[in-house]
Amino acid sequence: MFLFGQRPIRLKVTLEVIMNLASLRQLPVGQRMHLVEELWDSIAADQQALLLTNEQRVELNRRLDAYEVDGNPGRPAAVALGDIRKRL
Repeated sequence: MFLFGQRPIRLKVTLEVIMNLASLRQLPVGQRMHLVEELWDSIAADQQALLLTNEQRVELNRRLDAYEVDGNPGRPAAVALGDIRKRL
């Protein structure tokens, strides 16, 4: 059982997957971060496969409405990531 947000989901894990995960954990952090970025980019490229819950759709619409009212785009990602890295 794996928690995704607040919802438990079941994952079918094979011995091959476990062995691959073990070998991935042996990679240096920088290489693992690069793999995560690559995976994230591949997910973002296939956005049609991501189905939103009604709650997620409501939240995204709320954020879009707030942006349209005040025009504040927030902080650049580089600044936000820099702040996060300082706290680590």
